[in-house]
Amino acid sequence: MQMHQLNESGWAKTYLIYDDKTKKSAIIDPVYDFVADYLDKVEELDLELVMCIATHTHADHITGCFTISEATNCDYVMWHSTPSLGVTKFVDESSVLDLGGEQIKFYHVPGHTEDSMLVVTSSHVFTGDFLFTGDGGVGRDDLPSGRMQSHWDSLQVMHKLPGHLLVCSGHEAPGVKMQTLDWNKEHNPVLKMTTFEEYVSWQKNTTEQLGYVSKIKVALPANLFAEVPDDVPWL
Repeated sequence: MQMHQLNESGWAKTYLIYDDKTKKSAIIDPVYDFVADYLDKVEELDLELVMCIATHTHADHITGCFTISEATNCDYVMWHSTPSLGVTKFVDESSVLDLGGEQIKFYHVPGHTEDSMLVVTSSHVFTGDFLFTGDGGVGRDDLPSGRMQSHWDSLQVMHKLPGHLLVCSGHEAPGVKMQTLDWNKEHNPVLKMTTFEEYVSWQKNTTEQLGYVSKIKVALPANLFAEVPDDVPWL
């Protein structure tokens, strides 16, 4: 299974995974701003796009999933309890999707959002905003449907997964290199915490530093209703 991180700008990460032999492919967490670039890349590599996957309902950018799904007739995949419209395939922890012979599995990890999920292949775990690399810790829990206790409890899921999996997160600061789950268990401060109180303190300090999510008033309604507004201020 091949994997490329597609975005050339911004902190949001979008991943293309595909099978060399069958040319079946999937895009994980596409950003609406770059949809044309993604489709050009799929065509350049002579791939067949069979699904686009959102790890959760994003609040900081408009997802490209519903736009790509409409343009290519591929499946738009999300966790079964998501409030987002436009989804064509719902998954739960019993779901196994095939991508050119590679099995894709899903794990529910509410906390950052109620519909957050891990997307797991034999070599990668796509964590969205549930888990970041190293000092990045985890995503904030103060946005709609976010719950600190749920996020803390969901971290136990990481013990179910093989340590060799490469963590592919939804955001990273420039220069941060992807690392394995085992590496993160040693270097991610949140994964080393032993009490919920530590986690609450870390979340509160992090949220204060991050401040207001500037795109939320446009991005969140667009993602919930699967509609791109006529005016997207940052485009």
